[in-house]
Amino acid sequence: MGRLIAFLYYLTLRKYVRRREKPTVRPIIRPIPTKGFAPCTPFLSYNHRRCNGSTSAPSHEGLILSQDKRTELSVRAEKAILVGVTLPDSSADPRDPLGELASLAKTAGAVVVERIVQKRERIDPSTYIGTGKAEEVKRIVKRHEADVVIFDNDMSPNQLRDLEKIIDCKILDRSELILDIFATRARTHEAQLQVALAQLEYTYPRLRHMWSHLERISGGAGAGVGARGPGEMQLEIDRRIVRERVADLKERIRDVQARKNREVRERKRQHFTISLVGYTNAGKSTMFNTVTGDNTFVEDKLFATLDTKTRRWHLGGAHSALLSDTVGFVRDLPHHLVASFKATLEEATHADMLLVVLDVSHPHAQQQLRTVQQVLTDIGCGELPALLLLNKIDAVTNADDLAFWRTMFPDAHAVSAKQGDGVPELIEVVREQMLGRVMKAKIALPLSDPKGITFLEKFSDVSERDYDTRPGQVVATVNISERILGQLPNNVPTAKVLASAQTKSARNWRCRTKLVKDLIPEGFFDDQRKLAEAGAGDPFVPERPKGIAVGNRALKVQS
Repeated sequence: MGRLIAFLYYLTLRKYVRRREKPTVRPIIRPIPTKGFAPCTPFLSYNHRRCNGSTSAPSHEGLILSQDKRTELSVRAEKAILVGVTLPDSSADPRDPLGELASLAKTAGAVVVERIVQKRERIDPSTYIGTGKAEEVKRIVKRHEADVVIFDNDMSPNQLRDLEKIIDCKILDRSELILDIFATRARTHEAQLQVALAQLEYTYPRLRHMWSHLERISGGAGAGVGARGPGEMQLEIDRRIVRERVADLKERIRDVQARKNREVRERKRQHFTISLVGYTNAGKSTMFNTVTGDNTFVEDKLFATLDTKTRRWHLGGAHSALLSDTVGFVRDLPHHLVASFKATLEEATHADMLLVVLDVSHPHAQQQLRTVQQVLTDIGCGELPALLLLNKIDAVTNADDLAFWRTMFPDAHAVSAKQGDGVPELIEVVREQMLGRVMKAKIALPLSDPKGITFLEKFSDVSERDYDTRPGQVVATVNISERILGQLPNNVPTAKVLASAQTKSARNWRCRTKLVKDLIPEGFFDDQRKLAEAGAGDPFVPERPKGIAVGNRALKVQS
């Protein structure tokens, strides 16, 4: 019995230690030493495909530095060549199809030395770009002495393997590059858990090709049962380790998600919750700092924010809301990455209201807005009310561009998070949307419930108190928002609404929010193509004609 108790205690302790264990996330793109190498490099930091499956770190005799000279390492950024394939149904901007990929590569720490774009009717099943184009990329890699080739598409394990055989260089696809950025920027335990899970789920189907160098050592699939080579055995071991690790990470993330659910629901019960959402680098963190007075990390790079942060936003008087800053979205975001970061996006899915931040100074703002709407719909936010914020108006050089956005989205609010322009008006709009229609009501409360009386004083304007109408009760005449009045039975069960009626201001109240699924007018992008054909602009780059005619012309096309 004692041994059984000790064994159960050991299992419980091991499970606790594993839950507290810090997940390991390692970036792929990293600075390259030019004078020497650090004395020890972990095996997992090497790419199996690039190192031909070697299970030991490469030897660098004569280049290993002593401990005191290790800080004298001079490094250079990896040289990257970008490759993109434009298909007939491609969602990339035809004028700059690799612009976003270049920004992602810069964020990852690479220096772009060449961009290659190929137009194809369909992808090549073997090498994605065709053997001839792969040979051309190989020559360009040798000419620039590039370290990595990054594709703006997601490729299969077979395509990655065949390309590396031809080009003889490290190959990354779009998903792997985004994972690399997430690995370098994951700081909190929650973000590291999610990045580690996404990396393992990306790696699992590619394990077979990491051990292809051992497939012919002894035996094989055709040699019969029991004659498998060590490559097959190592592959099975790796798969089992990855499966166990994935299951463990999913369980730990479920615990994190359950805790986040409890926190979000508790906050939502007591407060009005708002989430900032939008494309990456649209200015969400800057807006968050401006309105809350916080000092959240802000940088002009993609995915500067990976962790959700929540602060109180004072809206004037006794009114306040809880504002959350969330991770930014990007075009063609990998599905497994969205699933891994479901716990982080939990703030947005349970918010009372979304503030969709859009960088209107960006040349691809229209495409970014469509991406944001699609991702929000995919994660279950399609039915949530949203207010569109036209951010970075201080960076808009053409006034007609801003006039176009104001015309097409009359309920949107133009702001500059960096300069603070439009923020006071935004606070009034958000407060109006939070309170809704103002109702005049008479509410009876027992004197034995001081918390209920405090709740009314905090969330409404109490104009009169009557202690004589009913014994042991107080009848309060209040001006209260329609939303809070509807939540009164849940927050104050002892309260009884005796009478309620709309005030005069409530009749003129206008809801400026729209559901996420209705945020973009129906046929908006078709209208842009019509405008482009009429010479009134471009569906991808918002070049608008001079003068006020842009608004009238857009309305004519829309009608």
